[in-house]
Amino acid sequence: MKTENPAAVPGGLAGWVLARWRSRGRVQPRLALLERISIAPRQTLALVEAEGHRFLLVTSPEGSPAFYPLDRPISVKRPGRISW
Repeated sequence: MKTENPAAVPGGLAGWVLARWRSRGRVQPRLALLERISIAPRQTLALVEAEGHRFLLVTSPEGSPAFYPLDRPISVKRPGRISW
């Protein structure tokens, strides 16, 4: 019969305090790349989360990156009625 060393695996209050103390120094990342896809050879679309807010990030070699916030509705201006 094999028994575990109690000093190696603390339990109860001591284990809880030790676990809290160990995780105290870890900092949660505030910026995360959730997903990225390639649209064309040098064009990408990325879903980024920064401090709880989500953004679409579009990159291309023709210009600077574009950021689109996803937390609030994006207003799209639609043209008036078109008749042919």
